[in-house]
Amino acid sequence: MINYVVIGCAIFLVILSLVGLYRAYIGPRAADRVVAINMISTKITTVIVLIALASKQSSYVNVALVYAMIGFVTTIGVAKYLMKGRLDQ
Repeated sequence: MINYVVIGCAIFLVILSLVGLYRAYIGPRAADRVVAINMISTKITTVIVLIALASKQSSYVNVALVYAMIGFVTTIGVAKYLMKGRLDQ
């Protein structure tokens, strides 16, 4: 029974990620796009953890942690590029 709830939550988060993808596509400003992509990254990380819970594979949690770190560093890099116009300083 719990697997059905976990899979249902994962499907719901994937649908919400598609809504975020639409927002990233039509976002009038770059900051809107960065926030939407960060939201998608967070939701996909959660989906990976839910898949790990449903399949009882703990190695997926490590993948989710790495994906979350990559998403965070990417968001910081893009935000810095938008603020200063370069990444070197």
